[in-house]
Amino acid sequence: MAKNKNIVIAGGGITGLSAAYYLQKQIKEKNLPFTVQLLEASDRLGGKIKTKKKDDYIIEQGPDSFLARKEPAVKLAKELGLEDDLIRNGTGQSYILVRNKLHKMPSGAFMGIPTQAKPFLFSGILSMKGKLRAGADYVLPKGRAVSDQSLGGFFRRRFGNELVENLIEPLLSGIYAGDIDDMSLMATFPNFYNLEQKHRSLIKGLQETMPPPKKTGGKKPGMFFSFKEGLEVFVKEIEKKLDNVKVNVNTAVDHIEKKGNFYHLLLSNGEAAKADAIIMATPHYTLPKIFSQYEFLKTLNEIPSTSVANVAMAFDKSAIKKDIDGTGFVVSRNSDYRITACTWTHKKWPSTTPDGKVLLRAYVGRPNDQEVVNYSDEEITDIVLKDLRKTMKIKKKPEFSVVSRWKNAMPQYTVGHNERISAIREEAARSIPGVFLTGSSYEGVGIPDCIGQGEQTVREVLAYLL
Repeated sequence: MAKNKNIVIAGGGITGLSAAYYLQKQIKEKNLPFTVQLLEASDRLGGKIKTKKKDDYIIEQGPDSFLARKEPAVKLAKELGLEDDLIRNGTGQSYILVRNKLHKMPSGAFMGIPTQAKPFLFSGILSMKGKLRAGADYVLPKGRAVSDQSLGGFFRRRFGNELVENLIEPLLSGIYAGDIDDMSLMATFPNFYNLEQKHRSLIKGLQETMPPPKKTGGKKPGMFFSFKEGLEVFVKEIEKKLDNVKVNVNTAVDHIEKKGNFYHLLLSNGEAAKADAIIMATPHYTLPKIFSQYEFLKTLNEIPSTSVANVAMAFDKSAIKKDIDGTGFVVSRNSDYRITACTWTHKKWPSTTPDGKVLLRAYVGRPNDQEVVNYSDEEITDIVLKDLRKTMKIKKKPEFSVVSRWKNAMPQYTVGHNERISAIREEAARSIPGVFLTGSSYEGVGIPDCIGQGEQTVREVLAYLL
């Protein structure tokens, strides 16, 4: 029989919450004599998942959805009894802003990569020279086998600069809020590297491996899920289920020391805790301070983080003189706009917005425009409105706006990321056994990725303790 063990989870974002949920589940199923404590530095759980209700609007301040095809989030939602609360996004035309004009996203594009020739040939997104250069992917040899390379370098070699800057970069950098010329291909989209190595041409590889579209007899279903009352329902429901986990908010971990076979934690509230195993689900940049005596963790300082902000704005329908039938647009890299994208939330998620109203959400904070995140709410809103008026002819001020800032919230998986993380974890297993590093800083920033990491870390903790 296992001995009494104390497990501490540092960080109450979706990774830490998922770890707490699955840990509690295993403890109950296996009747293990373990205690679990979850520590969160801020005054709330959920991390970047944050939903605001205002005047019958449902406003997401962080992510607005998760991919339906990624299993961990859907699986957890079903376990929590939330299956009937899941909603798919409304589908419709999406656009890309190139040279001050909104262009329809070409059909057959996968992450900006053409898989059908005709829609791209007739699109105004690329010049004829750009189209010919992108088509060279059909005849170019595959790249040499390498351990890693930049996402931007990889796609420029295959398709040329124009397709990358007008289409691929706005789509991919929007996910990670980073510069694709710094981002690691193998840490973000290793499938593209594997396609090139196997099929030589990326376009041919996608054509051969992508499943044919399902015949639904109408509009294809949305690729994303949320909940009727917003994503924070996920957080609240997990929290509600944690009946055997001691949860402390407003409690940061200041310092951790190894004392023989256990760890001594000094907390920001002046108290101390003891742990046999620790799940560190905090941002990577907190670890070198918390474990200040371990030099190898200072490598985590090499992982940069970017800041982003978004503005949700509510209007009466009459205020939008140029209504566009679609769900939103992204902005090409070489434009003079400061927004990076805009979601027409009332069309993408109709249940968020009262009838006769419009809800827009725009994003700022390019890697080379980080200072904008620190501007006042009024300044950010003015910047966004100025940009939106160029495309949508908005004649009135919003009825209200909600500005959300996420500072140092987007870890950047730069070239060599996987090797760095692997080396750090190997050294952690030797120097601080029983301490497990997990979360968006390491193996995926999306909600399903983080939930999957939380569940996997529970398996590793139990393997260590049992």
